[in-house]
Amino acid sequence: MGKTEDFIAKHMLSAASVDEEKTLDFILSEMRKGLDKENSSSLQMIPTYVSPDSSIVPGKSVIVMDAGGTNFRTCLVTFDENKRPMITDFRKVGMPGLKEEVSAAEFYSVLADNIERLINKSDRIGFCFSYAASITPEHDGIPIVFSKEIKAPEVIGKPLGKNLLAELARRGYDVSDKKVSVVNDTVATLLAAKAERPDWASSYIGFILGTGTNTAYSENNSNIGKLSEKEGRQIINVESGCLALELGDLDKGFVSGTKDPAKYWFEKKISGAYLGPFAAYVIDEAIKEGVFTNTFKERYEKIERLDTTRMSHYLEDCHNPDYDLVKCVEGSEEDAEALYKIIKAIIERAGKLTAINLTAAVLMSGEGSDPRLPVVINADGTTFYKTAFLEFYTRLYLDQLLEKKHGRYFEIVHIDNSPTLGAAIAGLSV
Repeated sequence: MGKTEDFIAKHMLSAASVDEEKTLDFILSEMRKGLDKENSSSLQMIPTYVSPDSSIVPGKSVIVMDAGGTNFRTCLVTFDENKRPMITDFRKVGMPGLKEEVSAAEFYSVLADNIERLINKSDRIGFCFSYAASITPEHDGIPIVFSKEIKAPEVIGKPLGKNLLAELARRGYDVSDKKVSVVNDTVATLLAAKAERPDWASSYIGFILGTGTNTAYSENNSNIGKLSEKEGRQIINVESGCLALELGDLDKGFVSGTKDPAKYWFEKKISGAYLGPFAAYVIDEAIKEGVFTNTFKERYEKIERLDTTRMSHYLEDCHNPDYDLVKCVEGSEEDAEALYKIIKAIIERAGKLTAINLTAAVLMSGEGSDPRLPVVINADGTTFYKTAFLEFYTRLYLDQLLEKKHGRYFEIVHIDNSPTLGAAIAGLSV
């Protein structure tokens, strides 16, 4: 092998360095442990008390709140007689706690400010909360931790729906008939798939790969040891980004320098917030080990620190002179080829890890053995669709591992406004 291939192999950066069956067995083991007992696994396996059979109620309206990433969105959703959604009165503002730390009172004040205009239009509120939260049997959500740089520590550990209604009551609204259903965005993505594809699937997976990543699937209550209820099924929020999966030495070095180095190990291997920065970390090491020329080193040190978008651009068009990475390799075929191989290896490995994660969710669902009734995976997130080769390699390894090796069939779909639609369905189900 050449020095680039030696470097990739040495640091376990290739897809071939990931033992798919060993990794799959580890994920399945962590999922089962997380279902059986609290705090026994790196996967929280959060019960949602939401049935995968939740259905659309034609003619009824529901207030939808969507807290995720940097934005807080509100709207009214009404399903017509053909169960088609109509989204009206949409508003988007910044998430409270993004720019500076906020108190619990300030946090709920922002939420109430943005649904006051809707509060008399429905007694049902579907709240898509895109952060880790435990869900109560009453469908309220209790935040566990805020990611994505949201700073609202007083909100942690206290019920979202109850506190929102308390703030509305303080403002003089009658909330005696109001009910709030809190769902994770990945759970909402699953519900949207169930609504859009009701007739030709055996089960559904919600999957998000954007700034972060997560997975949701449907589980038999009889398999959830940490709950007393044994009848029926419910959706499980896996919190798959937290999987404590160790790989190579550069992965460990990179994770040790991130915020919360003991958390979100899997997310830091495949998601949009980390793929580009990890590639930058790898390129730094490749420079130290002499994979690149001194000319590349001098040029690379002058450009902006690499992110996932600019990393992807190099694979999309490695001859475009407007791209800063292309300028770094100008005049050196050796540098250009080495850079391409390293970045593509990182993305292919991420695609394989994504496929293994989805395979685990499908196998845990127990469905998909009939090719006429596949498991529908509703995949959402710009990283999955916009990062060069990531969707391609995910599908490739899903075909090899899930279908060819395990005999389970799948279909990947993308449904617009999935978090909004799923939250609306959850809101109407309580």
